[in-house]
Amino acid sequence: MQRVERSARIGAPPETVFAYLADLGNLAEWQIGVVSAEQTSEGEIGVGSTAQVVRELMGQRITAPLTVTEYDPPNRLGIGSEVSGVKATGALELPPAGDDATDLRFAMEIRGSMLTSFMEPMIARAAEGDIEASLQRVKARFEPGT
Repeated sequence: MQRVERSARIGAPPETVFAYLADLGNLAEWQIGVVSAEQTSEGEIGVGSTAQVVRELMGQRITAPLTVTEYDPPNRLGIGSEVSGVKATGALELPPAGDDATDLRFAMEIRGSMLTSFMEPMIARAAEGDIEASLQRVKARFEPGT
């Protein structure tokens, strides 16, 4: 198992940041590599909700199922996905940081099967850069000019 975690201070309150991050319609705007996302379950987003996410990875498009594993507005959002024997779980934590700011933490755990565990370090290295760039996109969304 490999774990990657990065954080950034966002100039908006947790409620505003959470609403933006939890909206699948915004996913391709802020998360690096995501081309599109479509909810596949009925109703509003919550624990157990599912989606199909299309990602561009090393020049290829990959469709991945996604399941919401945690939904605690405006504090925490968790997701899980599995593609080709590699399981990824992600968590966004949004503690308040003073007046109208959020310390957004984005963590990801990558677990390969017996046949794919050798890929974990490579996937984790790629995820580090993607998470950092994604946090910068969120920051730029709420703090134009950064």
